[in-house]
Amino acid sequence: MTVYVARQPVFTRELRLFGYELLFRAAEGAERAEFMDDDHATQQVLLNTFTVIGLEQLVGRYPALINVGRDFLVKEVHERTLPAEHVILELLETIAAEPEVLNAMDVLRRMGFTICLDDFEPTPERLPLVDHADIVKLEVGGRPVEALARTVETVRRPGVRLLAEKVEDRERFRHCLELGFDYFQGYFLSRPRTVQGAAVPSHRLPTLRLLAAIQRPELDVAELEQIIAADVGLSYRLLRYMNAAFDDVQRPIESIRQAILHLGMRELQRWVSLMALSTVDDKPPEFISMLTVRARMCELIGKQRGEGHGAPYFTVGLFSGLDAVLDAPLHQVLAALPVSHDIEAALLHREGPAGSVLDCVLHYEAGDWDWLERRGYAPSQVTHAYLDAIRWSGHVFDDQASVL
Repeated sequence: MTVYVARQPVFTRELRLFGYELLFRAAEGAERAEFMDDDHATQQVLLNTFTVIGLEQLVGRYPALINVGRDFLVKEVHERTLPAEHVILELLETIAAEPEVLNAMDVLRRMGFTICLDDFEPTPERLPLVDHADIVKLEVGGRPVEALARTVETVRRPGVRLLAEKVEDRERFRHCLELGFDYFQGYFLSRPRTVQGAAVPSHRLPTLRLLAAIQRPELDVAELEQIIAADVGLSYRLLRYMNAAFDDVQRPIESIRQAILHLGMRELQRWVSLMALSTVDDKPPEFISMLTVRARMCELIGKQRGEGHGAPYFTVGLFSGLDAVLDAPLHQVLAALPVSHDIEAALLHREGPAGSVLDCVLHYEAGDWDWLERRGYAPSQVTHAYLDAIRWSGHVFDDQASVL
């Protein structure tokens, strides 16, 4: 059985990673509604995910938020299939506040589980659930601020934390902060500004200039060496990283020229781009990690589809979040970079082979399995690429942390 799985990060008020919501689909061709209503399928998918994929690989040391139905919730009291210390149970919006459910919530909390109410609407019939929960998730996208404020006051309880779902932009994020939400989930980090023509902030210009310099198509070895050598900190980090991360290095790499000869121009351009973004110190590390996973996944799927070497696909995936990293609209950032027309079209309009692959990866991240099937993507290959990308990104960041 093919197990689809994707993860969406949940952040704290300080934009630190709190955990991941895991999105599942049991098998190719299964209807989403059927899956969500079938607790047995939920249990099978979870068990397969934990035993075949590995929870630690998906979420590391952070908790996993997992949707569960009524029957699964009640059975978990007796069967204990999930590790309480690593899992937050998200109760589906279809669960009613009946005595057996309320009792199960209390028992599971005493056993160490954290209980979250997913997509909660405070109807009179469901409002009693709040008194037995730890977290209440509210969908905030498109909801008037005044109406959202009334909902927050209705569900607010001492000790109950609020999670804002579908936070689509900075303005909504700010409103939710003011309303006292504790956690945030959505695309606000990839849409930092909506004002057209906003300039790239001055403190981002060195990163932008570095990216522009190393993306020039006419760049040669001597110029690349000069660009990297001009940044002492980058040179130091790059050489330490290469000596620590690459097992096939037979003798220490002691110069930028050696690094270029070992990796090649295209590979070194990729690593320098990644390092330039990962040293932006006022962005959540998880966001840069997410872009690294996306870049690697684009690269792998591009290769799977026989589109030649994966370097342009990696660049498209990595640069898909430049608007968030550099705090400026993506079209303006790209105007300052000498990227090819194909890469620009892929990033701005999802055009061409690279744009199609990026579209695939973004839909996978969102758990839009139906879109993938309609476009003819093999679920096993996409899932394999996703898990490989998570592993690869984890190694990259572990290696960087050990040398930087």
